[in-house]
Amino acid sequence: MTLALLFDLDGTLLHTDPLHEAVFAELFAARGRDVDKGFYLRKIHGRQNLDIFAEFFPGEDAQALSDAKEGAFRDRLGGSATPMPGLPALLDRARSEGWPVAVVTNAPRDNAEAMLVAIGLSDRLPLRIIGDECARGKPDPAPYTEAMKRLGVQPHQCIAFEDSPSGLQAAHASGAYSVGVRSSLDDGALRAAGAQITIADFTDPILPDLLARRISFQGATPA
Repeated sequence: MTLALLFDLDGTLLHTDPLHEAVFAELFAARGRDVDKGFYLRKIHGRQNLDIFAEFFPGEDAQALSDAKEGAFRDRLGGSATPMPGLPALLDRARSEGWPVAVVTNAPRDNAEAMLVAIGLSDRLPLRIIGDECARGKPDPAPYTEAMKRLGVQPHQCIAFEDSPSGLQAAHASGAYSVGVRSSLDDGALRAAGAQITIADFTDPILPDLLARRISFQGATPA
């Protein structure tokens, strides 16, 4: 074993932010709150639903709102979606090299299952660490440390791919090498949140060199 690849899901394995933004906008509008275009990225992106709804609708049942929101998201997602460019090839390489992989997400399990089925990669990513099922979700590192425990790897062996500030904070705090995916945020915003490098997607020309450097790093004695 040389590397372990840990993947966020929403915005990292497939570009779902437009779907989530539309559903949140409808839910807020139904409660008399209009949201501007930047609201989703500023206030919602990467956070857990229960925290979001407790903040904005403290008088309502946060779990019921979360269930309704995620049901609407799955309806919009449907049964087929496009994986992030280059993802199948990267998973092919991981399999050929014997690198373990895991999904580490704040998405509810039903959503995680639906998204992986929709992109046709459910069987390729069987280990799914769900934030709601850990002691704490992202931005706490608990989901990442649980993934490392389940895979039997150390932080210095891990590359974490994330697209949100909360996810990058969690990955960075766990000790994983943190890669920002520029699906919604730019390089500066991702680096400010803890990304050590950023990529456009998994076809980014810097990725092969990054993997080679991390493999070389494994040959050194960790500090």
